[in-house]
Amino acid sequence: MKVAIVGASGAVGQEFLKILEEHSFPLDELLLFGSERSAGRKYTFRGQELTVKLLQHNDDFRGVDIALVSAGGGTSKEFAGTITKHGTLMIDNSSAFRMDDDVPLVVPEVNPEDALDAPRRIIANPNCTTIQMVVALNAIEKLSHIRRVHVSTYQSASGAGAQGMAELEQQHSDLAAGRDANVEKFAYQLAYNVIPHIDVFTDNGYTKEEMKMFNETRKIMHSDIRVSATCVRVPVLRAHSESVWLETERPVTVEEARAAFAAAEGVVLMDEPADKVYPMPLFIAGREPVYVGRIRRDLTCDNGLSFWCVSDQIKKGAALNAVQIAEWLIKHN
Repeated sequence: MKVAIVGASGAVGQEFLKILEEHSFPLDELLLFGSERSAGRKYTFRGQELTVKLLQHNDDFRGVDIALVSAGGGTSKEFAGTITKHGTLMIDNSSAFRMDDDVPLVVPEVNPEDALDAPRRIIANPNCTTIQMVVALNAIEKLSHIRRVHVSTYQSASGAGAQGMAELEQQHSDLAAGRDANVEKFAYQLAYNVIPHIDVFTDNGYTKEEMKMFNETRKIMHSDIRVSATCVRVPVLRAHSESVWLETERPVTVEEARAAFAAAEGVVLMDEPADKVYPMPLFIAGREPVYVGRIRRDLTCDNGLSFWCVSDQIKKGAALNAVQIAEWLIKHN
């Protein structure tokens, strides 16, 4: 098994390295690729020093079985043909191919079999907010079909990559020292603030981030579910949170929901409000599952439920989901 990481020096690329090692992923050779800026950098994997190669239009991917790609949509579109031309399976972390009909959009806990039908040798990794939400929603969908969802996200700086996290840390440092906060990665100062704006606005008033949650959820779950999202950047370093309201076809009790979440693959139930036990990004960062708590019956709708979920954006929301797709394929094919 020969594996490549494209975008090895980025936050997700570095997480790929960690997860492949932590999971004892069955590979014989690992190749690292990056831009001119990162080419030549060295990283250690399983005691061996690896050097990042410059990503080029050549035959470097000949013999590579799986390429884990996280280098941005533009790079994915430009190099997809180069990566896949010798049969390499490209698992792409960008938004470049997610809604293409001939590219499966996969969350292994929800629709793993879709990964078997990849005629272009490309599998898309969903958006981070969509991934954690559908892992949780799938538990309820098994009880009763979900008609609609309202979700507000509380997205950490890690959603903007390593530069986003560094900017938040630097802003806190500058403000504590009495200096003005430098703003480059986000629309406004993120420290001591929340920004109800992630990605660009579309004609309907929703942002592209919010529309991803609508469109991707329907594709992954093979459902007519409707999702209305408000995506907000918050001054948290790592791990996204979501406040989710859903309406099912039949009433689902809180007890049923708790049992479903507790039994669901990839979900950890953390719901003991009397003892102040509920998921928080401070304690979830660096962990793999989706954590669910604050489960309660909605007071305005007989078929409504509300819950809170938290997951690490760089792990399950990005690198981990891609590695899990590869693991599932190796196990089943």
